[in-house]
Amino acid sequence: MKALNIAASGMLAQELNVEVISNNIANMRTTGFKQQRADFQDLLYQNLRQVGSQTSESGNLLPTGVQVGSGVRVVATPRIMSQGTLESTANETDLAINGEGFFQVTLPDGRTAYTRDGSFQRSATGTLVTENGYTVNPAITIPSNATGLTVNSQGVVQAVIGNATSSSTLGQIQLARFINKSGLEAKSDNLFLETASSGAAVVGNPGDEGFGNLLQSQLEISNVDAVGEISDLISAQRAYEMNSRVVKAADEMMQTTTTGT
Repeated sequence: MKALNIAASGMLAQELNVEVISNNIANMRTTGFKQQRADFQDLLYQNLRQVGSQTSESGNLLPTGVQVGSGVRVVATPRIMSQGTLESTANETDLAINGEGFFQVTLPDGRTAYTRDGSFQRSATGTLVTENGYTVNPAITIPSNATGLTVNSQGVVQAVIGNATSSSTLGQIQLARFINKSGLEAKSDNLFLETASSGAAVVGNPGDEGFGNLLQSQLEISNVDAVGEISDLISAQRAYEMNSRVVKAADEMMQTTTTGT
């Protein structure tokens, strides 16, 4: 009975849906995390009566046909790249992007990764790095005798060096943006990688046209909506239960048919 396979596809799809939701909930407090959703598509149809086929020699056409679907599948788990909540911190090297763009990070293998997580630290040499030690690109070095570190909304990094009476510019933080942000590949460690679907990175300074501004001593928290995720979880659970009931009903019908013969 096809109903068994159809219901099974529904159960598998909802199982993956619950996994996506659970990952969103698990990362509710992850800095720069972007929530995902599961997108579904119906599977192939069997045409028992082809719509539009001729029903008589006089040329009458069938106004509607008979099609039986074969189930559902998860076709994509796109990320929702909306702005997350901004929270103040006491760390002068914490940065948040208010608007479009990603920080650029140089990986150990030389590749460039992208992140919305601006919880940066100073390395042993004073270089601005991520919490995993990856260098922020372009590289910015903060001298050990620097005080009064400031990063303005355009990404200009300044500090007072030693006994100087005025601030010196230490570097310029740049951002990258993409035509299709959802096409980026998540790498873990709050990092994304460029793909053919995302398009090439467009690099510019914060505040330039199409780029967001920087906020010092702030971090962007996950954009996960707790209430919405719980609601989606309940819906997924109910859908799974209904599909399991279809499996049970189909099994009972097969049993009745077998017993009747």
